[in-house]
Amino acid sequence: MHRVSYGTLSAVLGVLLVLTGLTVAVSYVDLGAFNVWLALGIASTKASLVLLFFMHIRDEGRLVVLSFLGTVLFLAIMIAFTFCDVAFRGHIGI
Repeated sequence: MHRVSYGTLSAVLGVLLVLTGLTVAVSYVDLGAFNVWLALGIASTKASLVLLFFMHIRDEGRLVVLSFLGTVLFLAIMIAFTFCDVAFRGHIGI
């Protein structure tokens, strides 16, 4: 059984709090279409930290890690398809 020290958990918590503050700060800055990409990047980083350290995914076997990475890849593909659909959607008046 792998144990994570309180110092490591505290450091990860501090990083999560900083990233949350960064998310709030970025929401007040107009970066155009880049705002969504930046917000998704920050949210993905935070979710990965929670999964790796607080849910102990990094200490699991290869199958669990591969299923996690496959899920992240699938999510990235679906988000990319959604962005492409919205970006290149034609305006058809019905």
